[in-house]
Amino acid sequence: MYGLFHLVTICGLRRGEVLGLRWPDIDLDQGAVRVVRQLQAHRGRGLVESAPKCAASRRTVMVDHATVGVLRRHRWRQQKEAERRGREWDRGGYVFTAVGGGPLAPERLSRLFRRLNTASGLPPVRLHDLRHGAATLALAVGVELKVVQAMLGHASIVLTADTYSTVLPQVAREAAERTASLVLKDAGRVRRPVRGRRGRRGPVSAPPRSHPGPTGRTALPAGVYTGL
Repeated sequence: MYGLFHLVTICGLRRGEVLGLRWPDIDLDQGAVRVVRQLQAHRGRGLVESAPKCAASRRTVMVDHATVGVLRRHRWRQQKEAERRGREWDRGGYVFTAVGGGPLAPERLSRLFRRLNTASGLPPVRLHDLRHGAATLALAVGVELKVVQAMLGHASIVLTADTYSTVLPQVAREAAERTASLVLKDAGRVRRPVRGRRGRRGPVSAPPRSHPGPTGRTALPAGVYTGL
């Protein structure tokens, strides 16, 4: 189940979405995972495939090279297991399966995750918390809110913003600092025209640092637009 937990942690897939993945849904060459179904348990009907939660949940999620490597190794191990079991192996094509290759029940996966969490000695978390963690970390490193919305499959960007409102001020603050750093760094590179001895005008570099103005206050270098 390592590949499953890795994929959920990185991409924030829902439990039913990751269990509903089949190998044709994954393009390892392009690093793309297509979410087109979810696997759910219905009383009296067993495990049932259904459409994703909403229209926006039907999406393609791009994954990094490390995740592609994890999925390749998972597929190789699964193929070896299928060869060993022969006809006993369920050929349904699911990416993450039960012991015999058949679909894995969502609640069974949650119980497994709880046991692993308890055995690890780490603070208790739910399987669904991995989804929240993926979104929070993506926002914390500066991924745009719209991109995170698409990754999670939220129907509205308002839902994404409301759910992760605690981390957004930090993201906005860091964006403001980066913007200010870029503007102030480029302020010292402004070029302004000056008149030479023969009346010709040519470009010269403005001084990189501010200089005292006629009133004794610090003035910006000439040519810097102050209406930002």
